Amino acid sequence: MAQGHQHGDHGVGDAAPLLVKILTVSDGVVHGTREDRSGAILEEHLSAHGWTVAAREVTADGAEMVAAKLRSLAEGFHGLVVTTGGTGFGPRDRTPEGTRAVLDREAPGLAEAMRMVSPLGRLSRAVAGTLDTALIVNTPGSSKGCVETLDAVLDVLPHAVRLLVDNADPHPSADAPHRSDG
Repeated sequence: MAQGHQHGDHGVGDAAPLLVKILTVSDGVVHGTREDRSGAILEEHLSAHGWTVAAREVTADGAEMVAAKLRSLAEGFHGLVVTTGGTGFGPRDRTPEGTRAVLDREAPGLAEAMRMVSPLGRLSRAVAGTLDTALIVNTPGSSKGCVETLDAVLDVLPHAVRLLVDNADPHPSADAPHRSDG
């Protein structure tokens, strides 16, 4: 899929569009027994918030499958990769394990913030971190849960993605919700 050339709603003078790739992790979706509702809702939600969707893909559950797909999605990519599914306690829920296997650095603050937005979020084993110039964030497989948890960090993701290439990106405005300058 071609990379878009529109600017997001993330500030005046943005040099490049903010790109996102969405990965649905679900045996049911891969086998055609379940509709990819969480992937569709993430695409709609992120597009509405100024992100350009560069790809939307699906993989089966399992750490090795997730790791391989994440490596492929992140190769040569500067942007956000959002996964949906496989973060719970089911026997095949191994998205966090597959994600950890490929991360250069974890971003525990993002995962912690995402877990705390709802009672069921506390059951999530999701992780977040970087792989080269991609920021990877795991979300739950439910349509409500994936948006709810992503919204907990959506305001800081543009800054985080830009920092992966240009450490001179200015801090978000003082009008943004409370943040740490660390």
